[in-house]
Amino acid sequence: MPFGLTNAPAAFMRLMNNIFQEYLDEFVIIFLDDILVYSKSLEEHEVHLRVVLAKLWEHKLFAKLSKCNFWQQKIGFLGQVISAEGVSVDLEKVGAISAWPRSRNATEIRRFLGLAGYYRRFVKGFASLA
Repeated sequence: MPFGLTNAPAAFMRLMNNIFQEYLDEFVIIFLDDILVYSKSLEEHEVHLRVVLAKLWEHKLFAKLSKCNFWQQKIGFLGQVISAEGVSVDLEKVGAISAWPRSRNATEIRRFLGLAGYYRRFVKGFASLA
């Protein structure tokens, strides 16, 4: 699918959601062409990986092996770090927020709050701080 088209990302996202609908939030998270497979055990993970790869094969979609990370205990995904301990903030992303220049007007404040708001679930009392 050519991504130069305006609605191509939305169409691709819809396709991926339709293909993996029964597995979403069970053991699969998808964002465009990023697929995260998570499991409670190695045995379960092997089954989940086979299911995901079979679904891709069935729909004539292919994963480039050099871009895949299998059997990870900890992985960065969409600005967060996911591991057996749970979900935490990617410290590299927090560095960008910490280094953000002081806002000088309402537009810049809204811009900063939009960025920082992505991490609100990790900041106790975010609404009152913002």
